[in-house]
Amino acid sequence: MPQIPEKVAFHPTLARRRCWAWAQLPQFFLKVRPVPGGAWPGPLYRWPKSPGYQPPRGVGMATWRRDGRLTSSQRLLCAGLAGAISLSLTAPLELVTVLAQVGMVRGHPQGLWDTGRRLWLAEGPRALWKGNGVACLRLFPCSMVQLAAYRKFVVLFMDDLGHISQWSSIVAGSLAGMVSMIVTYPTDLIKTRLIVQNMLEPSYKGLIHAFSTIYQQEGVLALYRGVSLTVLGAVPFSAGSLLVYMNLEKIWNGPRERFSHLQNFANVCMAAAVSQTLSFPFDTVKRKMQAQSPYLPHCGGVDVHFSGAVDCFRQIVKTQGVPGLWSGLTANLLKVVPYFGVMFSMFEFCKRIFLYQNGYILSPLTYKLTPGVDQSLKPQELRELKKFFKPRKLESKKPTL
Repeated sequence: MPQIPEKVAFHPTLARRRCWAWAQLPQFFLKVRPVPGGAWPGPLYRWPKSPGYQPPRGVGMATWRRDGRLTSSQRLLCAGLAGAISLSLTAPLELVTVLAQVGMVRGHPQGLWDTGRRLWLAEGPRALWKGNGVACLRLFPCSMVQLAAYRKFVVLFMDDLGHISQWSSIVAGSLAGMVSMIVTYPTDLIKTRLIVQNMLEPSYKGLIHAFSTIYQQEGVLALYRGVSLTVLGAVPFSAGSLLVYMNLEKIWNGPRERFSHLQNFANVCMAAAVSQTLSFPFDTVKRKMQAQSPYLPHCGGVDVHFSGAVDCFRQIVKTQGVPGLWSGLTANLLKVVPYFGVMFSMFEFCKRIFLYQNGYILSPLTYKLTPGVDQSLKPQELRELKKFFKPRKLESKKPTL
């Protein structure tokens, strides 16, 4: 074990961080040296398990990385606000997609503009945002469940060095999304019911009223009608994500480590478009099963009659052909770029605000780092370390008799 330097200070918070072996324990010691201006000491040592560690190139492994400079509540708030704003801006496209999947646009002009205009004239401008309130409210519980499940699955698939393969990472993300969808599935069903109903003659007055009405009229199982399609749709969704990831270097003709922010954004949009296209038939059947109800006018506006998921597939192909399984795909693909663009922009803006509040950057308008602050420290560790190195004024001793 190497010798510890003479003038060192031991900080308990740093000692709680994980290390590979006891031989690396001196890395948790901070050498005390004066810094001009009375600031606390500069960057600390980094060790293999720190957020700044990068695995060797050519290993073919992926590391589960997140910005440790934000707390869990701050990350959740950033994701929730960004998701709510992006959902609100793309709500009209989501509404047209659901109406096309259910079949309420059949017999009317099929264009996006014609569908929105007809709905505007019939029910008013607020009709374009039907169900958006429920979609925004379910973001926070869905994000919390997904984040907790993703952590569990990542730890399950992680090796001894803290790495997981890209396939395992995609599977972990898909399983986490599937778990969050199952837990919050009743709110998704209620969102579909609010979209297909007429605002001038509503069957449901809101989230609570819809939940109680469906429970009393149709039973608790009706709140999970079509949930099996969520599980089945996760398979092609994961396959699409993996397909895009495996061909990124061929598409951009370069290594992944050198991708720019614009290329990464394009990769996300490309993966979302391919994954949603492959899993869209399952989503179409799910929407029809969610909307169908004998207690709604015209059975919820569903254009085919069926007795289950398999029969729904059969009836769609029989009456509309195979392309009928992809009804509404155009509107769904049109919202991919604005949705992720607004979400990433708002997330980065909220992130800069919290980084400035935590003391890592100089201004919330830029990413200029605060001098002398180790970016690998967590917020709690940074606060404790600032208190530890806070200059203490010497109290003058009073003469005693």
